[in-house]
Amino acid sequence: MAEIELSAFTKECLGRRIGDSEALKAEAAAWYLDRNHRQKDIDWQFSVGDARTRLKHLYPIIKIKN
Repeated sequence: MAEIELSAFTKECLGRRIGDSEALKAEAAAWYLDRNHRQKDIDWQFSVGDARTRLKHLYPIIKIKN
């Protein structure tokens, strides 16, 4: 979710030159207030169980020795 928000922030807010840090702070504050107001949702394409099955090569099983 964080990567999605950072990508949206980059595309919607940082797509141009911003002159100074105060302007950046103001732009970022306006962006996140609007973003939160619009309540953007994430449409997950599959469940956690499906993800674990389909992406198991990315998540190796770790065996813990007792």
